[in-house]
Amino acid sequence: MKTPCVDGHQDETTHPIPALRQGTLADGSTKAHPSGKVIIALVIGLAIGAFFYFDLGQFLSLAALKDNRDHLQTFTDENYVAAVGIFIVAYAIVTGLSLPGAVILTLAGGFLFGAVLGTLFVNLGATTGATLAFLTARHVLRDTVERKFGKSLNSFQEGFAKNAFSYLLTLRLIPLFPFFVVNLVSGLTRVSAGTYIRATALGILPGSFVYAYAGRQLGNIDSLKEIVSPNVIGAFILLGLLALVPVLYKKFGAKQTS
Repeated sequence: MKTPCVDGHQDETTHPIPALRQGTLADGSTKAHPSGKVIIALVIGLAIGAFFYFDLGQFLSLAALKDNRDHLQTFTDENYVAAVGIFIVAYAIVTGLSLPGAVILTLAGGFLFGAVLGTLFVNLGATTGATLAFLTARHVLRDTVERKFGKSLNSFQEGFAKNAFSYLLTLRLIPLFPFFVVNLVSGLTRVSAGTYIRATALGILPGSFVYAYAGRQLGNIDSLKEIVSPNVIGAFILLGLLALVPVLYKKFGAKQTS
């Protein structure tokens, strides 16, 4: 920039333009700093590592639940509100960190709170934990996946987003798809958080009720395999396929009318 001198002439000295702050692009957008993602990943990794290092899974086994059922029932009777809060938070942590033991917690919920209330509390904990896992995967991993595979996944992303509720409901209803895998993979898609929460809360209801109801007969259960029969699994699969009917109708119905 030219500046006037004492003699009236213009000084040709140019003042340097201030450098852009680190992490800011020329178009004014700000690049996400990776340190936050690294910290989140480390905290999750340490929590999962501590779970297995201290063998905390021993407390989430069928044998441990049956051995401690009297103590748990007494505590619940004397501290009902606290027991409900602890149960929901524990379920959310187990689900959010993708730890084993959700089935045992569901049985415990049915045993301690009854089939209906147990299903409700399981649903609150599981949906909360699943949503945390979904949001974590979206924040930590989705940008990387989009940069590397964005073009090749674009058609899949668009198709999934258009029918996200039906697809997610099917994945939740059919027990063949691991719960934690659906949580993480969904976070990499463009489905909205609201759609994800609604489909999860609705889709896990039947399975939650089956295990919570079984928890009322905890003393008669010797193996988790006794709870879900082939007929029950078949019913879940049928429900999952029914959830795809709107998608199939839109796809093939549109072709017939065009």
